[in-house]
Amino acid sequence: MYEIAIIGAGPAGASAALFTAKAGKSTLVLDNNQSMTKRAWVENHYGVMETTGPNLVETGKQQAAKFGAEIMEEQATRLEPIDGGVLIHTDTGENYEAQHVIIATGIAQDLLETSGIMTRPGTEPRIKTVIDCDPLGRTSMERVWAAGTAAGMSVHTIITAGDGAKVAINVISELNGARYVDHDVLKS
Repeated sequence: MYEIAIIGAGPAGASAALFTAKAGKSTLVLDNNQSMTKRAWVENHYGVMETTGPNLVETGKQQAAKFGAEIMEEQATRLEPIDGGVLIHTDTGENYEAQHVIIATGIAQDLLETSGIMTRPGTEPRIKTVIDCDPLGRTSMERVWAAGTAAGMSVHTIITAGDGAKVAINVISELNGARYVDHDVLKS
């Protein structure tokens, strides 16, 4: 059983995976390779002069993998509560278990309906439905969290990446039983 599984590897999902894997948590990322960021030209992401959406997504996946996140190209089709975690069903017929799941599927909402996760109306243009979650990212299903555009955040990559990091920190803190902080310092 993984400690954390993340559904989606766009800015929110890859950012969450970067933090969870770097914190030493066994991390699985399931991605269907359909991120809307893959169609973007990005000139408004702090710390990045300009880049293509595909480059940003690929860099995020590489950063998470560097710290041990396993990234699989599969689509999660349904989440099911199990004792001590969540069972993740996929389009390939594979099932995965995780203590916690972070949904970072952007505008893709099919997983919510098949899993019975509560939604609410979206506020961003062209986004009709988002996951109903509390400020920490908790959803209506125990041990399932939401981050980024799927959780109602603005579609801008800098915002969704930051929200993915926020939710990851909250999940890590819950697993650790104490507030977790990730802060690197310059090496002399």
